[in-house]
Amino acid sequence: MPAVSGSTDVYLILGDPVEQVLAPEIFNPLFAQFGHDAVLVPVQVAPENLHTFVKAAFLAKNIKGLWVTIPHKVPVLDVLDVCNDLARLAGAVNAVRRNTDGTLEGGLFDGEGFVSSLNYFNIAYAEKKVLILGAGGAAAAIGASLVQPRMGGAVAEVAFFDPTSGKALEVALRLSAHHTPRVYSVNSSSPAGFDLVINASPLGLSTTDPLPCDVTMLEPQAVLLDIVMKNYPTPLVCAARARGLHAEPGFEMLLQQAHLYMDFFGFVDVAAALRQDTDTIRKQIYPATLLAEMHLQP
Repeated sequence: MPAVSGSTDVYLILGDPVEQVLAPEIFNPLFAQFGHDAVLVPVQVAPENLHTFVKAAFLAKNIKGLWVTIPHKVPVLDVLDVCNDLARLAGAVNAVRRNTDGTLEGGLFDGEGFVSSLNYFNIAYAEKKVLILGAGGAAAAIGASLVQPRMGGAVAEVAFFDPTSGKALEVALRLSAHHTPRVYSVNSSSPAGFDLVINASPLGLSTTDPLPCDVTMLEPQAVLLDIVMKNYPTPLVCAARARGLHAEPGFEMLLQQAHLYMDFFGFVDVAAALRQDTDTIRKQIYPATLLAEMHLQP
C-alpha cells in the first residue's frame, strides 16, 4: 500500500458490494513500485445514490478517476459527458476519468480483457456459438468484444440469457443493430448446443447461490468461463471440471485489461511494463490453488 498524504491522487472503485474487488491488490502495489503518489480505494455505493455520489466525488480536486463494478457499469453512463465507441455500443463503462476541461469520460475494458484471456487460454471463439449468462455491464461488454471483427474477420455468434424479463433482449438488440443477427437473446439458461458458455451474472458471489445453468446440459466439447472471482473454484467451475470439461475463472480477464486501465488514467509507464510482464500481477491476484494448477510459484 503506497503512503497516503495530502498530495496523493485518489482513485475510487465503486460497487455494491465491494468485498470481491481485486483491483486495489493489483494497482496499489504498482503505484508504489513506479513511484506514483496515488491510491485506489473501494467504496460501497447503493444504486439509488450512484449519480449523486459520482457528481459529488469529482468536486474533490484530488479524486482523479473511478473504477466501476457491479451493479454500476450501466447506470453510471447517465452522468458522463463522453465515452469510447465500445462503451457506447455495449451501453456500459468500467472506468471514469475527469479530463482537463472538467468533462467526465468513460472507458470500457472488460470485453477486451475477456477476449485476451480467451487467447491466453487458447480458447477459440471465432465462428463459435457462445451463450452469455447475464445481461449487465460485464455481459454486454463481453458480447460487444466477441462480435468485433478481428484478424480474418470471423466473429462469434452470441446469445444472451437473463432472468429479468426483457434485459437480455435489450442488450442483444443494441449489439445486433451493429453486428447483424449473429447476436440474439434466448429464453432459457440451457447451455445445450453452445460451444462456449460464460457466466457473467452475479451468481456465484455467494456460496449459497444456485448454479446459473444446468451443467449436465453442457456439450462434451464445450468450454466454460466463470468471471466470478470470489470463492475460487466456484461451484460452477467445479461442476464443469467434474464432467471433464475445460473451465476457467475470471482472474485472467482482470489481469489482461490492467494495462488498458493504466493507459486510460495516464500511467503510461505502468501500462508499458504490464504489456511486457503479466506474471508478476498474475502471482498477486491468482489464488494459491490456481497458481499451483498453472505451476506458478506465488
